[in-house]
Amino acid sequence: MSQLSQSMLLAVPLAPLAGAVIAGFFGKTVGRRGAHVATILGVFIALVLSILTLKAVVQDGERYNQTVYEWMVLGGLKMEVGFMIDGLTAMMMCVVTFVSLMVHIYTIGYMEEDDGYQRFFSYISLFTFSMLMLVMSNNFLQLFFGWEAVGLVSYLLIGFWFKKPTAIFANMKAFLVNRVGDFGFILGIGLIAAYAGTLNYSEAFAKAGEYSQLGFANPFGGEPWMLITVTCICLFIGAMGKSAQFPLHVWLPDSMEGPTPISALIHAATMVTAGIFMVTRMSPLFELSDTALNFILIIGSITALFMGFLGIIQNDIKRVVAYSTLSQLGYMTIALGASAYSVAVFHLMTHAFFKALLFLGAGSVIIGMHHDQDIRNMGGLRKYMPITWITSLLGSLALIGTPFFSGFYSKDSIIEALHASHLPAAHYAYWAAVIGVFVTAFYSFRMYFLVFHGKEHFHHKPFPGEHDHHDDDHGHGHAHTPHESPWVVTLPLVLLAIPSVVIGYLTIEPLLYGDFLKDAVFVDAARHPAMTVLREEFHGAMAMAMHAVQTLPFALALAGVVVAYVFYMVVPAVPAAIGRALSPLVKVMENKYFLDWINENILAAGARLLGRGLWKVGDVALIDGLIVNGSARLIGKLAGVMRFLQTGYIYHYALVMLLGVFALMTWFVWPAR
Repeated sequence: MSQLSQSMLLAVPLAPLAGAVIAGFFGKTVGRRGAHVATILGVFIALVLSILTLKAVVQDGERYNQTVYEWMVLGGLKMEVGFMIDGLTAMMMCVVTFVSLMVHIYTIGYMEEDDGYQRFFSYISLFTFSMLMLVMSNNFLQLFFGWEAVGLVSYLLIGFWFKKPTAIFANMKAFLVNRVGDFGFILGIGLIAAYAGTLNYSEAFAKAGEYSQLGFANPFGGEPWMLITVTCICLFIGAMGKSAQFPLHVWLPDSMEGPTPISALIHAATMVTAGIFMVTRMSPLFELSDTALNFILIIGSITALFMGFLGIIQNDIKRVVAYSTLSQLGYMTIALGASAYSVAVFHLMTHAFFKALLFLGAGSVIIGMHHDQDIRNMGGLRKYMPITWITSLLGSLALIGTPFFSGFYSKDSIIEALHASHLPAAHYAYWAAVIGVFVTAFYSFRMYFLVFHGKEHFHHKPFPGEHDHHDDDHGHGHAHTPHESPWVVTLPLVLLAIPSVVIGYLTIEPLLYGDFLKDAVFVDAARHPAMTVLREEFHGAMAMAMHAVQTLPFALALAGVVVAYVFYMVVPAVPAAIGRALSPLVKVMENKYFLDWINENILAAGARLLGRGLWKVGDVALIDGLIVNGSARLIGKLAGVMRFLQTGYIYHYALVMLLGVFALMTWFVWPAR
């Protein structure tokens, strides 16, 4: 008897959905306590079942790939709901449910004074359901459902404080930018449905070989385009929107407008990891197109390096962490481009823990600082918030890739994979990744030192009251001292800090070099040797960490920390002087490379102009003016002429008849002459 029964798998996404329904529709009836108990219980059940699923997959080699419900059949195309459980899915299920459970518990403390308490719990539980449907699906239809559902819920959550103009702007921006990516995504799915004739993963992958031989004429002349390349690039454009890759990354920093717990959920376990997961799941297709892989490498390396630079100049504690997410997503993307899919999901998994930890740590600091988010107003918080301090330090060490910490194993594996790849773009991506190590260490520890060490900048300041929903002074009108957060906030920090330190060490061998992902990820080792090279070089997790001390990435990470310490703790005048010297460059970075300006004033304005032109010329002038009203006017004019002739006098009609007869006779007689 298989341990993976259909009812057990169905319970995984349905438990959070039930919690969301209870908190959302019956929030007033069950009250605040009922809302958080229902949603936390739902996510807890999902986590327990996910762990049991992982155990069945790892220990007993269980697999599951079946249709649960057939929605409809169009010709030969089946629209179904089904689950595909293998190592990749089981790992994603555990990551999503664990991080989500931590965020749910944390939310009790963070949102306790908020009026939308039940609504918030309903949304985050719905988010968990959407992401579980996405990762568990065995077909493109359900993948697309989950894909759009996480997009919708992120829109609701980013704009959670809907009376805040910036939040409304941010959630609209996220929604619109994701529409651009999703347009590409649905084109890719459409091409697969049209040419492979199926929406089921296994069937589509089975036909990938013959599919890769098809091509169509290049509209610009020259070599024909390969269908597989176009399909893969379309699918990846979907991932660029969801996983915030350049130039569709612009929504992610603005998503900070939502409450902190949702930043952690969007950035760590759901939404942004969807694109990375999807490309990994589609590895049998991407392996057939080197062009698509080069494209992924270029986009990923731009994101990894240039978004890291923007993290250096941010002063809002949450925005620093947001730009670090963008940069880390770039790292995952370049791993995909180097065909090191297992390394990409390994980094996705380690990153989920330490990034959730950093966000929730930032949220804890924000609570302690009475909702002041500017790191320049902090300093010396170490002695006031010891648990937040130590967990944030562990998260930062994991983020910069300190040996033995979880981030080290995944990040170094990415850099090694790029070094081993034979693709033309991999060389550029390698250097982007290596320089990115220094940048990451610098901005991470700039934030860490400014928040937890150095001079205190917050004494005798009135309470800032910068959020509408927190304007009620809390009795802190006089000077306020930071304080450690309640246990519902610090417990998730401690529970996330543990995997942030040890999970890489424990899982690198089965995940990258064992059988854990063997049937989930397909790599053409002959053409893309990165994983083969990595396997030959790997001599165990301990040896890898010991050797790392001699490598360039370690030296750069250490340099980043030292430079940050010198700049912000020893001689704070230096960064200010550098900022003044490089003011044009700083201006470009403060404007985020002017991408928002280009989007608003060129792309959006161009689209509006086109729309207005089509409306004024096409709609008003052509359709209304010429075709609809024009035909009416023409009939009116003809009627006016007819009215002039129709006088009602009999002698007028007789005259016309005589003239007619005369004309006819003339016409008949004329040729005879």
